[in-house]
Amino acid sequence: MSFLIDSSIMITSQILFFGFGWLFFMRQLFKDYEVRQYVVQVIFSVTFAFSCTMFELIIFEILGVLNSSSRYFHWKMNLCVILLILVFMVPFYIGYFIVSNIRLLHKQRLLFSCLLWLTFMYFFWKLGDPFPILSPKHGILSIEQLISRVGVIGVTLMALLSGFGAVNCPYTYMSYFLRNVTDTDILALERRLLQTMDMIISKKKRMAMTRRTMFQKGEVHNKPSGFWGMIKSVTTSAPGSENLTLIQQEVDALEELSRQLFLETADLYATKERIEYSKTFKGKYFNFLGYFFSIYCVWKIFMATINIVFDRVGKTDPVTRGIEITVNYLGIQFDVKFWSQHISFILVGIIIVTSIRGLLITLTKFFYAISSSKSSNVIVLLLAQIMGMYFVSSVLLIRMSMPLEYRTIITEVLGELQFNFYHRWFDVIFLCRG
Repeated sequence: MSFLIDSSIMITSQILFFGFGWLFFMRQLFKDYEVRQYVVQVIFSVTFAFSCTMFELIIFEILGVLNSSSRYFHWKMNLCVILLILVFMVPFYIGYFIVSNIRLLHKQRLLFSCLLWLTFMYFFWKLGDPFPILSPKHGILSIEQLISRVGVIGVTLMALLSGFGAVNCPYTYMSYFLRNVTDTDILALERRLLQTMDMIISKKKRMAMTRRTMFQKGEVHNKPSGFWGMIKSVTTSAPGSENLTLIQQEVDALEELSRQLFLETADLYATKERIEYSKTFKGKYFNFLGYFFSIYCVWKIFMATINIVFDRVGKTDPVTRGIEITVNYLGIQFDVKFWSQHISFILVGIIIVTSIRGLLITLTKFFYAISSSKSSNVIVLLLAQIMGMYFVSSVLLIRMSMPLEYRTIITEVLGELQFNFYHRWFDVIFLCRG
């Protein structure tokens, strides 16, 4: 009876996550496009739902929600489904939609889709050869074979995004890096832009008047045809054509200058708005966060260097280690186990929320930057692939932030993976990107 109750809780939460993924797809990703392939929407929403369910199970591990056997069953089922989607379903449909956009292969798209999927599987399997990610006793069809390879790709993506975020965040939020922009600077640049536009208009008027004069004098004829006509048009020219060519070159140069001036003007307005925003309470808060992340970035780079040089991987979660240091060196007495559980819950919750929010924002920006009406389905499936691998690898890394007693089921489900390798690999990629 308890297993049915636990399963109903998990199914209800998965339906809610699926609905949120569906709304995000409709309201954010595809709000400017017509949805023609609902299978893409379903795959994206299912991937999002099962990815969030893994984070939910981590929270349940810390809080002790559901029976241990129920959590183990849903962990196992969740991982099997997400791996089935990431390794088999999404790559196949990506190949299918790529082939569908090629007219020559349209009739044989199913065959070529299978060939593309087999190509993906070959490189996906060969990915595990250079990395020490498995124990020799794992079989070729074991779940560890798939998780280990997905983990390498996902941890690489996480490290790249973390390195970019740690470096970019101070520049984005700190007022220290904002250049001083005044209304005089903006007015001067706008005046230059208006003068450039006036010059473009005047030169285009001259070109129009020159063409009109040439037409009235009978100097504008139909374009000659045939080989000899081409030779004649190259070797001879109308009296006013050289002047038109020079003016056109000047117009092209001025139009390029006007585009640059417009972009600079827009950048000055954006900088001025950021300066005004930095003076508000919210702006000061983000400015403080910028300083905090600057310190964090330096500390993370230092610790990543130490971990790589000395081949060091922490065996105790940061919360328990911090509490032990407080108890031993400051002489403060309190229940380490009790507080480590609650603080770990808060820390893991913050990591989960910020990871989901940050990834969704990044995916939205990436989609709008490169999508089109023909490629939108393929790009959404690629984003679903990235999202699933990112969340699977997040579980591998978050495991280290949990006290030992809460890692048991996660370790049993994931199998005998080389967890230390993933932390060292994250440090290497983070250090290179940072």
